[in-house]
Amino acid sequence: MAPDQARASVPEFTEVFRQHFDFVWRTIRSLGVADALVDDAVQEVFICVHRRLPDFERRSALKTWIYSIAYHTAQNFRRSARRREASELDDEMMSREPGPSEHVAGAEAGRFVLQFLDRLPRERRDVFVLCVLEELAAPDVAEILQIKLNTVYSRLRLARVDFRTALERFKKSDRRVEAT
Repeated sequence: MAPDQARASVPEFTEVFRQHFDFVWRTIRSLGVADALVDDAVQEVFICVHRRLPDFERRSALKTWIYSIAYHTAQNFRRSARRREASELDDEMMSREPGPSEHVAGAEAGRFVLQFLDRLPRERRDVFVLCVLEELAAPDVAEILQIKLNTVYSRLRLARVDFRTALERFKKSDRRVEAT
């Protein structure tokens, strides 16, 4: 058969698309392309078929040739999906943003501290807030509150004891809730 005759016997793209669309879709799906990407992969196959159809040499059946294109396209899509998943996992693992459980834990911790401070005598609360929460040095706190440095240390020690006691109570009550 002459080259012009072979090219003339190549079907039109619209006919190839109509006859082989279902086959390509099932093939792409069965080759493990993610459901969300099947339509894109099928489109990619037919773009390639459209571009290469004029050069189809009939060394194999048209369906075999299309299957080969679908097979290679599916491989590329699966490979890209694995890279994308790995990249997304890396991004997720590298994320410094707190997740939902961290938000809940932070909110609980904040409520605990506020409740603790509400119950603490004002003199100890002022020292605790300035030394522990605001991280000011004891001499600076003594100056701010206009009290002796030893008084700052004494109130701070008592506030820390109160904090440990309150925290232990909180942990025990939290365990009982978890056990039920």
